Amino acid sequence: MKKFLCALAFTATLSVSAMANANSQTGCGLGTLVITQPNTAILYALQATTNATSGNQTFGITSGTLNCRKAVFVMNERVQEFVASNMDALHKEISIGRGENLDTLVELLEVQDKETFKTNLQENYIAIYNNSSADMATTLDNIHTL
Repeated sequence: MKKFLCALAFTATLSVSAMANANSQTGCGLGTLVITQPNTAILYALQATTNATSGNQTFGITSGTLNCRKAVFVMNERVQEFVASNMDALHKEISIGRGENLDTLVELLEVQDKETFKTNLQENYIAIYNNSSADMATTLDNIHTL
């Protein structure tokens, strides 16, 4: 019991300190909790790799833990996972109004008029990505607002 309480206290301390230092470059997950202040490209890469390979990012996105914020607009978990995993590609493809990842997003969202939707996203690119630290939840909330 004593070990469990110590582990719980350690995890809570780590979680609170990591929340203050979360970054938007590598997403959310265990990597952002373990490597709280990456200051080199190697540490950023290790943080992103830990987030992606340990299988915890999906849990964090759906539960709103591990420095992940749930979208206000609740939608299918596959959409949230897809957007979180493809933020950079979607950012680029929404700006030009076409691309494989954008097509996949439109399919996952089950949009009927796909071309109009993609054009609408492109025309509202600045509203969707209104700041440099846009994360998955903010991006989905902004897309929903349109």
